[in-house]
Amino acid sequence: MLTNASLLIILEIIAGAGIAALLTAAMLLPRLRNASREREASERELEALRRDLESVRRAAELAAKEDAIHLREELDAEVREKRRVLEASEEKLEARRERLESREIAISAEQRQLLDGTRELAERQEAVEAEFRRVSGLSQDEARDVYLARIEDEFRDFAARRAREVESQSLREAERRARQVVLDVMERSTIEYVTEATVAVVNLPNEEMKGRIIGREGRNIRAFEQVTGVDLIVDETPEAVVISCFDPVRRETARLALMNLMVDGRIHPGRIEELYEKAQIEVKRTLEEAGERAAETAQVAGLPAPVIETMGHLRFRTSYAQNVLDHSVEVAHIASNIAAELGLNADIARQAGFLHDIGKALGSEWPGPHALTGMEFLRQNGIRPSVLHAVGAHHRDLDPETPEALAIIVADSLSAARPGARRENLDNYVKRLSGLESLANSFPGVERSYAVQAGREIRLIVRPETVDDLGARRLAGEVARRIESEMEYPGQIRVTVIRETRAQDIAK
Repeated sequence: MLTNASLLIILEIIAGAGIAALLTAAMLLPRLRNASREREASERELEALRRDLESVRRAAELAAKEDAIHLREELDAEVREKRRVLEASEEKLEARRERLESREIAISAEQRQLLDGTRELAERQEAVEAEFRRVSGLSQDEARDVYLARIEDEFRDFAARRAREVESQSLREAERRARQVVLDVMERSTIEYVTEATVAVVNLPNEEMKGRIIGREGRNIRAFEQVTGVDLIVDETPEAVVISCFDPVRRETARLALMNLMVDGRIHPGRIEELYEKAQIEVKRTLEEAGERAAETAQVAGLPAPVIETMGHLRFRTSYAQNVLDHSVEVAHIASNIAAELGLNADIARQAGFLHDIGKALGSEWPGPHALTGMEFLRQNGIRPSVLHAVGAHHRDLDPETPEALAIIVADSLSAARPGARRENLDNYVKRLSGLESLANSFPGVERSYAVQAGREIRLIVRPETVDDLGARRLAGEVARRIESEMEYPGQIRVTVIRETRAQDIAK
């Protein structure tokens, strides 16, 4: 039997268990209520999701049905359009087939007519050939050859007449076009000409200056003429003297020297030589500037300095009284305009036209025609071959092989043939005096020579260490004989040989 203590313990245990159960139940009851509420919320969310999915499904099904309906309508419309196009094409094809059938019927009828005509023509041809053989006694091949030869002759005559007509028409058109081009070029290329003379008038400050220029017993004027190679004419013209020389460069140098002498006031042989050298330097600078200005006017750039300087010498040279430098500028303009009109190289034509007469500025050390000497001089200075050929061929010393060379020939002729541009008598006079000096310079021992007195006298300055007094007399006779045998001239020419020995020293 259980004792009271045991019962108490058991009761206590039972009571503790009940209390623990109650405590546990009290602790779990809120959680159970929370879990129940969360489950209900989850069920509600799940139900909302189901409803949303059902709505989306229904909307998707509705959109798919609408798309299917629209697509079907578009396909039906496309099918109807294609059917309409096919029906229209079938109608066109049917109409075309009907037209082709009608044309085929017409062509068949024409073919039958042609066959009938061909048979009739063949029958007539056979009859004609038979009659021709009967009359001429020729076979069929022989008759055909005769007939073809006759037709060939007729067509050959017709072709020749037509060719002559075309050639004549082409020549007339070419001449008309050439005249128009030349007139257009000449209208755009105008240069004023100033006639060059062989004398220069120097104005004096007073009459007393004439006596100082002449000097005691003519010492100063003789020294001036000997140094400069010109004729100094002192006549009764008030306050003026005249410098006469066919060489314009020499004349200009003498004029500058005389002007400087009058400004300086010390006129004697030594001062004459000194100022003449300064005048030569000044003239050289003037020539360079003239060459540069001319190249700029002609629009020719990139020329070497020796070429520019040599072109400047043409500023004081004339050809038939036409200034050669101005003539060169004009030829450059005319040639470039002709080249532009004809579709040629205008740069080559312009440069060759500007340089074509550069050989006239070269000295006697360049023998031969000025076109060829100028070409060789330009070759030594690096000018391109196309320009060289045009320069060398501008007087046909070479056969012109390029259209630019022909343009230079035409431009040179146009510039020279312009009314008032040239005067032949002056050029012949200058050529005669130049030839006279060249002949004198060809003798050994001659330092320089000057043709003076309008070509009536030639003065030779000889080197005293090479030619003695006896040799000077002999040289004068030889030059006179050469002049008589090789040159044509009016009147007489006096040959003067000047041999001068100078001794100098310096006093220190």
